[in-house]
Amino acid sequence: MSIQEIKVPVLAESVADATLLNWCKKPGEAVQESEKLVEIETDKVVLEVVAHQAGTLTEILKADGDNVLSEEVIARLDSNVAPTVTSPTPVMEEKPAIALKVELAPSSTAPAKTSPAVRKLATEQGIEPGAVPHHGDRVTKADVLKIQKPSVSPSSQSDASVRVEERVPMTRLRKRVAERLLNAQHEHAILTTFNEINMKPTMDLRKKYKDVFEKKHGVKLGFMSFFTKAAVAALQKFPVVNASTEGDDIIYHGYYDIGIAVSSPRGLVVPILRDVDAMSFADVEKGITDFGRRARDAQLSLDDLTGGTFTITNGGIFGSMLSTPILNPPQSAILGMHNIVERPIAENGQVVIRPVMYVALSYDHRLVDGRDAVQFLVAIKNALEDPSRLLLDV
Repeated sequence: MSIQEIKVPVLAESVADATLLNWCKKPGEAVQESEKLVEIETDKVVLEVVAHQAGTLTEILKADGDNVLSEEVIARLDSNVAPTVTSPTPVMEEKPAIALKVELAPSSTAPAKTSPAVRKLATEQGIEPGAVPHHGDRVTKADVLKIQKPSVSPSSQSDASVRVEERVPMTRLRKRVAERLLNAQHEHAILTTFNEINMKPTMDLRKKYKDVFEKKHGVKLGFMSFFTKAAVAALQKFPVVNASTEGDDIIYHGYYDIGIAVSSPRGLVVPILRDVDAMSFADVEKGITDFGRRARDAQLSLDDLTGGTFTITNGGIFGSMLSTPILNPPQSAILGMHNIVERPIAENGQVVIRPVMYVALSYDHRLVDGRDAVQFLVAIKNALEDPSRLLLDV
């Protein structure tokens, strides 16, 4: 017998614990090498725990919804035992489907045990967890999933007296984002400055080269690479905007690690493009595309989300006209992009229609003076209204 312990991955220092979401295997089932066993949600990202060897999953020590610590043993796998059919633990027990009826009641008089994941699922289904038929002293996710949720008739939907509510607990990621945003507002002197950018020169350049760019590099030429490179050029001119705080100290970074805010099914995440000053436009576009894909598929790692000296968020993809982004501590500033709309502007003494984007820079006024913030945003505006500046470094 060769028993392998399945452990929680090493978590970052800022992550105290994690939550088991759902097991993909049951005790007694065969497991292939590198096959996913369970998903674990931290405050920042969802991690996958895989089998390092093929074998049979012999024991599950932590159930769905349980909190776990870094490197804690959560299961055991026997790499020498052929797959056998064993009785699953109560956590993973399966039962025949049971239609929801009025007389639902626990199978015993003692209150049934439920995990956070079970309570969350039952709440989403509009079911009282303790009323779910079950065996033993615990209600499992399988018990809840086997229940058919009663449908709402059209007549009741149109009845004005029916007022539907749904209470769903926050995910760990959502709670962490909320906590960081509140802390940023309470602990930093946030001020925002705005400007507008005539996007026609950048749009003309993109239109001229987008086909040959995609053909050569295998990735589309978007606006994010222009803004990211323009931001780095401006950060090089105004180092304090690339700085961060640590207690009463200001840390000036000699590198440019840019956080790109990305929307994922579980909430907002900010993966980091590192050493962007050494990257090409194609490298930036490939990095952002990869982040977007992995955010959707919950494949970002803790390393992807750690660090960063400056952040860019693009609300324009959702139609935002103007906003005041909140700092991503301990960084000193964040750039907000918005949608591009044709607007009348004055150009050479004439009123013309141009594609205009409003941009916002929120910054920590404890570190960054208004003059530096305004000039930083003007530097980005100048670079995008004359993209040749990015090539000539002027």
